[in-house]
Amino acid sequence: MKFNTLTPEEAAALIGNGENIGLSGFTAAGAPKAVPRALAEKANAEHAAGRPFKVNLFSGASTSASTDGVLAQADAIGYRTPYQSNADLRKNINSQKTRYNDMHLSHTAMYMRYGFIPRVQTAIVEATEVTDDGKIALTTAGGNTATYCALADRIIVELNAYHHPGLKDLHDVYTPANPPHRAPIPLTHVQDRIGTTWLQVDPAKIVGIVNTNENDHIAPFKDSDPVTDKIGENVCNFLADELRAGRLPKEFLPIQSGVGNIANAVLAALGRNTEIPPFRMHTEVIQDSVIKLMDAGRCTFVGGCSLTVSDDCLKHIYENFDFYKNKIVLRPQEISNNPGIVRRLGLICMNTAIEVDLFGHVNSTHFYGRQMMNGIGGSGDFARNAYLTIFTCPSVAKKGAISSIVPMCSHIDHTEHDVDIVVTEQGVADLRGKSPRERAEELIEKCVHPEYKQLLRDYIARTPGYHTPCDVTKALEFHRAFLAEGDMRKANMA
Repeated sequence: MKFNTLTPEEAAALIGNGENIGLSGFTAAGAPKAVPRALAEKANAEHAAGRPFKVNLFSGASTSASTDGVLAQADAIGYRTPYQSNADLRKNINSQKTRYNDMHLSHTAMYMRYGFIPRVQTAIVEATEVTDDGKIALTTAGGNTATYCALADRIIVELNAYHHPGLKDLHDVYTPANPPHRAPIPLTHVQDRIGTTWLQVDPAKIVGIVNTNENDHIAPFKDSDPVTDKIGENVCNFLADELRAGRLPKEFLPIQSGVGNIANAVLAALGRNTEIPPFRMHTEVIQDSVIKLMDAGRCTFVGGCSLTVSDDCLKHIYENFDFYKNKIVLRPQEISNNPGIVRRLGLICMNTAIEVDLFGHVNSTHFYGRQMMNGIGGSGDFARNAYLTIFTCPSVAKKGAISSIVPMCSHIDHTEHDVDIVVTEQGVADLRGKSPRERAEELIEKCVHPEYKQLLRDYIARTPGYHTPCDVTKALEFHRAFLAEGDMRKANMA
């Protein structure tokens, strides 16, 4: 079948106000670029003419400045799910310009198939190749692309000549059937392949091809610092202790790691620690630090949802593709984040917290209970089902004015039942098997910054006769003190 070649502007002209748009990719990796930019230009022109124009945006996770960024600047996003990390979009969400549904990343595709959330009408997909019979070779991410293409009325393909044609061989496209017809997902080892390298779509849905030649524009993360390095060291020492104690098998277990500077510092520390044997990973985002571990022989295989690496790192992968092609697999996020697979593989899951309270609840998404940062992402998919769940954070922020360990979280994403270990640069709190009061004492002793220890001890002393040392009159006093006086150290716990 011969497909039409479109300019980005011609593709954007096909999309109407209020339309539901499904994007390929997961983070900036694999996200379309040219058509969203043209859509933002269309929105600006419509607004200048006094006409409304917004679309409802569904993705794998965050996207990029070329997608979320330009569309948010044009005030062209009416609704957004399941995750974002763009400053302009965050501003629109917190000012109520954009409605935002923060969703577990493993839920989006199946919820759309179930009809719980609206289906997309147009899917915009980045690819390295499209065949006449509708086989699409994806670029650097799996995301929710398969479901969006299956449900969409039309598909626009950005054919990106920048990417290595061998990328299609990294993909393992598999979509579970809906209940009551769902069979077990036959993935029992990190390196298993259960699907196809191509995404098969109905070719009649493909309304046009937009030719591009553009990298993912992913910058490297900032270098580690003494705090993140110490957190990484603490995590590694804890895992080495678990190995020695026999609570981890001697061959170790697969790793899942979140995204960011702390996650990279932890992975770098794992690479340096010779007590930790070479390991495999089953995760969402494959970062630069993972590629460095593979180069050093410390990570032997990684299955993930996206190859979210810096532009220089991606170039390195393409130049050495024969080395990596049998060591990396890219999956749909419905598979990479599937709770049953997480539990079956026995993952060691490490993610970052904004704040942790004295009972072990974790806030991953909100400042002061009301201001969205990015979203829950996949941390909940992994945390509840892991062999071992670790949350990391610095003990303080804002030069000590904020304690990351608080009497009660201002927003809870992960309950005390899902959190095993908390690590700051101060130390490691092991919450397994402990009562609420014991968890509070463990966190204060091991993870809290010295400037906040007495304040938190004063707090738990207020309720000596109760199972859970919670005083509702003071539970959010740290947050009140910061909002009123700019410093949690000014909290009145008397």
